Amino acid sequence: MRLPFTKMHGLGNDFIVVDCVSQPHSLSAEQIALFADRQRGIGFDQLLQIEPATRPDADFRYRIFNRDGSEVEHCGNGARCFAKYVHEKGLTTQNPIRVETVNRLLSLKLSDAGEVTVDMGEPDFAPASLPFASEQVVSEDDGRYSCELVAASTTQRVEFSALSMGNPHAVIVVSDLDAVDVAGLGAALGAHSSFPKGVNVGFMQRMDAQRIRLRVFERGSGETLACGTGACAAVVSGCRQGLLTSPVEVEVRGGRLAIAWHGDGTPVLMTGPATTVYEGTLELPND
Repeated sequence: MRLPFTKMHGLGNDFIVVDCVSQPHSLSAEQIALFADRQRGIGFDQLLQIEPATRPDADFRYRIFNRDGSEVEHCGNGARCFAKYVHEKGLTTQNPIRVETVNRLLSLKLSDAGEVTVDMGEPDFAPASLPFASEQVVSEDDGRYSCELVAASTTQRVEFSALSMGNPHAVIVVSDLDAVDVAGLGAALGAHSSFPKGVNVGFMQRMDAQRIRLRVFERGSGETLACGTGACAAVVSGCRQGLLTSPVEVEVRGGRLAIAWHGDGTPVLMTGPATTVYEGTLELPND
């Protein structure tokens, strides 16, 4: 069986997008992991699978799979690529587009300049939403938490904020982003028992009230060049701590995102580019 795909990226956070509306099909976790291998396959951070909507207020449904084949709830950079893909492929002329994920209904609007603004919904700070067993770590009065992590055979105490943007995030404020052991600390906190389903770990350096630098260690993928939901979580965390004022420019390794959030009870708006790289075809065993 031949299944067409499109390789895309949002600020270097790369994907393959598969149209399962025109050609219904589901890839196995083993197939996804094989195609994601950058030495033996195509190479990508996540696979986006586009499907027909299952609810009347949505135009499409899409599912998100990490490079290890595990399914996740949300991806901001992927949402922008999704919006560009369905317009380029003529699957819709709607603008904005309403798309359902595992746990959210997103609104995606394309600009004349080619950027996409995603209404990411409201952040959720309830520990059960992540899920997050907050009683397993030391809670601080301002909504931050503290725990000890072992990275590179060294025990370190880290403070972090925890919130959900449709997927779980922990945000750590650092003074020098270039000096942080992103892989070691990210993997250690991501595997901490207080996060039974894992967590995406963001490391945020404040440059001024409306500009930050950010690196994110993502569940199932490791550090990526950009993480849209991670950028949203970092800005929300910074605003709640009084460190940032919306809108905020987020500099990730792959480029820049604009994030706006006006406080509790309001959605987070993310604006950034989406780029098509090339077209290809997956060769699959016949069903």
